[in-house]
Amino acid sequence: MPKHGKRLRQARQAVQHQAYDLEEAIRLLKALPGPKFDQSVELHLRLGIDPKQSDQNIRGAVSLPAGLGRPRTVVAFCPDDMVEAAKEAGAVDAGGEDLVARVQDGWMAFDVAVAHPQMMSQVAKLGRALGPQGKMPTPKAGTVGEDIPTLVAEFKAGKLEYRNDSGGNLHAVVGKMSFEEADLARNVRALMDHLRRLRPASAKGRFFRKAVLSATMMPGIEVDLKTLEAPAAVGS
Repeated sequence: MPKHGKRLRQARQAVQHQAYDLEEAIRLLKALPGPKFDQSVELHLRLGIDPKQSDQNIRGAVSLPAGLGRPRTVVAFCPDDMVEAAKEAGAVDAGGEDLVARVQDGWMAFDVAVAHPQMMSQVAKLGRALGPQGKMPTPKAGTVGEDIPTLVAEFKAGKLEYRNDSGGNLHAVVGKMSFEEADLARNVRALMDHLRRLRPASAKGRFFRKAVLSATMMPGIEVDLKTLEAPAAVGS
């Protein structure tokens, strides 16, 4: 069985088995011994949903106040009269049938695909190619809309896409280790506020069950839910 490195073992020893206030958790995370590269900071949530029920699944996109610190490459499936505007907004490529054909031929050098509603009949051909990679444009993910330049600009700047997994957990990047502590806290609370408004009516009991903050190569730090949301939302 492989052994963990000295740095990770030291980091784990510094984290107590307790739930920290959000600001304390962020401060501790940034103080842990880590690698030289700028790690992504992630929030992991256990939700009070039944992922087997389609009406309880959580999926969408949100722009966080301090951004994500990682610009992404975006393509836009759009009518010809929107191609130039999409490219001016930052799309690495934009178009209709020609772009669909390019992707069908195997080109996947982009992180996010957005689409105009008029193009969805053609984009549907790419389901098998884009679906497994999570790149298929969908209204639920916020990647389908009429204002293509705005969609391109938002996702290029790091608009966060999220969805729960099969276990009812949600994992989201909320910034970088190089961010100021206050900016990380703002992003975490903004995400929590956004998700709270999406609580399915059929979900029973507590919606947020557990929250853990971590970084790419750091141990998880449990966060006290009371420091993330109103007391009324925490109780059963």
